[in-house]
Amino acid sequence: MSVAQHHLSWLEAGVVGAMQGVAELFPISSLGHSVLLPAVIGGSWARDLNVSTPESPYLAFIVGLHVATAIALIIYFWRDWVRVVRGLVTSIARREVRDADQRLAWLLVLGTIPVGLVGLVGEHWFRTTLAKPVPTAIFLIVNGLVLFVAEQLRRSDPSTDVEYVDERVTGPESDVRLAKQSTGQAVLIGSAQILALAPGISRSGVTMVAGMARGLNREDAARFSFLLATPVILAAGALKLGDLTGPLGAGIRPQVIFGAVLSGVGAYLSVRFLTRYLAGRSLRPFGIYCMVAGAASLAWFAIR
Repeated sequence: MSVAQHHLSWLEAGVVGAMQGVAELFPISSLGHSVLLPAVIGGSWARDLNVSTPESPYLAFIVGLHVATAIALIIYFWRDWVRVVRGLVTSIARREVRDADQRLAWLLVLGTIPVGLVGLVGEHWFRTTLAKPVPTAIFLIVNGLVLFVAEQLRRSDPSTDVEYVDERVTGPESDVRLAKQSTGQAVLIGSAQILALAPGISRSGVTMVAGMARGLNREDAARFSFLLATPVILAAGALKLGDLTGPLGAGIRPQVIFGAVLSGVGAYLSVRFLTRYLAGRSLRPFGIYCMVAGAASLAWFAIR
């Protein structure tokens, strides 16, 4: 593809960038929205913003947004990441896993390995085969059903819910609770991220549901989900960041920076909101939204 064929307007960059920052952390699938929104709008949006194209400049743009999202997560959870990194370093240096920080660090490492391996091998296939409007809309409906059914099943056992207290108090306490998980449970929860390689399936959503199914309360499940997502999102972006410096990034780099700034701000505000919201509220509204949005998209594609 020649440089002249690369198109990404400032409006497209701004809208998709802001949407990415919010949708990446809300359990509604950022990739699904990145596929569906251009398809629903049609016209130049559908031509310019096609992530399933094998050599897509839009994919290079999405990579930049992912890096910004990961940076926002690191900034928000910086205290946690200082403890986690320190725990990992001391664990390796001393050849021990004794305290909560060391154990949580290894649980996060082990929990990200499955999706990392599958992503390296299968990301291209998932994107070029499934990242099309109709399959994406169907997966979005499935995502909504998973969230809705998980909450319906949870209603019979509300004992794991806890009242939200100030983050400066609950942060370390939450990490101590998360560190008490078994290795198998952490790997299982982390492996749920593999499902999010299918556009329309939310990374944070399926990880939270997996955590809740294994007995975590919503707050801890959300916190573990965001911690697990950070290295995965950052690594996925870093591996493809070279695309932005090559031919795929030609002509769109200023728009990428603009979209990335909006994505980072949106991600920071989203995680700040969600860590409070999910402490005592349900995932059902997000499930209903996904089902309605997916069904409406299918109807639109059918009648257009």
